[in-house]
Amino acid sequence: MTNADPAVVTNSLRVAAVQFQHAPGDKPANLDIIGRFVEQAAERQVQLICFPECCISGYWHLRHLTRAQLVELAEPVFDGPASRQLMHLAHRHRMTIGAGLIELGADGGLYNTYVVAMPDGRFARHRKLHVFVSEYLTPGDQYTVFDTPHGWRVGVLICYDNNIVENARATALAGAELLLAPHQTGGCDSGSPHGMKVIDRAVWDHRGQDPAAIEAEILGDKGRGWLMRWLPSRAHDNGMFLAFSNGVGPDDNEVRTGNAMILDPYGRILTETRKAGDDMIVADLDRTLRERCTGARWILARRPELYLPLTQRTGREQDTRTVRFSLEPAVGRK
Repeated sequence: MTNADPAVVTNSLRVAAVQFQHAPGDKPANLDIIGRFVEQAAERQVQLICFPECCISGYWHLRHLTRAQLVELAEPVFDGPASRQLMHLAHRHRMTIGAGLIELGADGGLYNTYVVAMPDGRFARHRKLHVFVSEYLTPGDQYTVFDTPHGWRVGVLICYDNNIVENARATALAGAELLLAPHQTGGCDSGSPHGMKVIDRAVWDHRGQDPAAIEAEILGDKGRGWLMRWLPSRAHDNGMFLAFSNGVGPDDNEVRTGNAMILDPYGRILTETRKAGDDMIVADLDRTLRERCTGARWILARRPELYLPLTQRTGREQDTRTVRFSLEPAVGRK
């Protein structure tokens, strides 16, 4: 089953967010999983689907790779094989599809990139602004906001990008109505007494025999509890819908918590999953909710002439690529 002509613009948009456990370095296997989820989404008339950060290439194992190994895993976007596969699926199902991988740029740089393929043949690309998983990755240097064939304006921020409140505000000021927030997070050692902690691998491995134990981890401060401290505010304060996608299950020596969810511009959860495994959630977004939502009204009251200090360096800034281990105890990895 395929979707209707995306050129028909309405105030509604049917969106899916996916969590799945990727196979490290196995791009064909991960693209097969993506393809199966897209087929399921098409059956439900989904118009836009959001997959996790680096779900095509794999994520946490990247920190072990040499530059030569990263180059071998990486590929160009738009005309690379993964991009072409995403575009094939987008065209076939009249669906906008976003997924993450390691990009080999035309400049020779390596980027943590999120590729969005649209059914009218257009692409969008976001390069993660705050990279750290490998010293060989280059951070992106611009925000990504684009118009979809479905008539909605969409922005992308990858994982750590969402931690920085200025990034979400800049994306909203560029007109984003929906923020795609692909992650690989949960179950991390933040180094903070009140931040994320690791999940015992045995709890995951025994989830069939003791489902309550893994559910407690997924819903507690190692997963959903941590997200609820800040993620809804990115939607609420900026008047944007938000689609959060994530890995789930073992990712090298960490266990991702999933927690895929879709939020409205009031920061309310429209739908979420608590499953300890691969899953997809779907929600219908109603653009009219944004007309008088709190965040959109607050943006109208901005006084930019007061905000010059936000553009000036304090001297305390640190590069996440080179100070990852010293930074983690202060603010967390993701």
